[in-house]
Amino acid sequence: MGTLRRVVRKMEGYVPGEQPSAGTFIKLNTNENPYPPSPKVLEALRKEIEKGLNLYPDPLATTLRQTAARVYGLGEENVIVGNGSDDLLTIISRACVDSGDSVAMPAPTYTLYDTLVTLQEGVHHHFPFPPDYSLPAEIKSFPAKVTFLANPNSPSGTAISVTQVEELARALRGILVVDEAYVDFAEETSLPLVARYPTLVVLRTLSKSFSLAGLRIGLGFAHPDLIRGFLKVKDSYNVNRLSLVAGCAALEDLPWMLSNRDRIVKTRDRLSQGLNELGYRVHTSRSNFVLAYRTGECQEKIYQSLKERGILVRHFDTPGLKDSLRITVGSDSMMDRFLEEMRKIVKGLP
Repeated sequence: MGTLRRVVRKMEGYVPGEQPSAGTFIKLNTNENPYPPSPKVLEALRKEIEKGLNLYPDPLATTLRQTAARVYGLGEENVIVGNGSDDLLTIISRACVDSGDSVAMPAPTYTLYDTLVTLQEGVHHHFPFPPDYSLPAEIKSFPAKVTFLANPNSPSGTAISVTQVEELARALRGILVVDEAYVDFAEETSLPLVARYPTLVVLRTLSKSFSLAGLRIGLGFAHPDLIRGFLKVKDSYNVNRLSLVAGCAALEDLPWMLSNRDRIVKTRDRLSQGLNELGYRVHTSRSNFVLAYRTGECQEKIYQSLKERGILVRHFDTPGLKDSLRITVGSDSMMDRFLEEMRKIVKGLP
């Protein structure tokens, strides 16, 4: 068929984590927050619905941009809002990647980057992480048009220091996109570097730490020149009215988010310890998930056994990750159930 672009006909689409439509599962596969959002979010949504939904949202998301700028110490002109940070990644790719352009990233990492580069007919360049998931040295000198860096990284949960991020930003001539989807579960952020490096873009999402995955709210921070370019290529009304008011309310109640964050970090440490006791090694996580592995032992059967018991985790059928499971940090009761079932499964291994 000639109706689709050649690249679309040939490519593999991005595959998100399973969202079951039937049955009751403990979902530990898509890094959702187990705790509810701030009550202020629910109140803001109620008020907005009462106003009626017949009018379009603000196409520039002005109030949310102003709120994010105030909360994070930048100017409104440094902020763009997206339908989740995935939308912002799409916008950046549209705006910056021409056919044949080189795009670099460490690997393994968030596979949506590859999908977006393919759509733009760019050229992928993967730089394998060392075993400790430190920054691959070769990426600093590679002349990429765009470099993607998930920090903390997915699926490993690991993070490199802001000092290393700054060294990378200083070394690169192209655009550096630091995807901080999970940064609220870490200790450092690269946001202060935005004011010093005009080719740096930092992305955030309210899906994870703010418990708003269902409303799809992403924030991008960059030099005003980049932001103006990104605004040219975004969809006209890319963020709906409910998400705009929810985003403002969530950012206005940081203590609520931080309290839930602290609970998750504490549970993350307990989960890592429990997996270690079962014979797994766990990468030091700075996210709301952990990557646990048994070197050389494919975890497909463990993943399937957990699914049969009503628990979903993430298993990647890709080189270097087949011996690993990525597990979202849920509530304490969810983790108790997960570890209980894992003990039964591991006990039955040959």
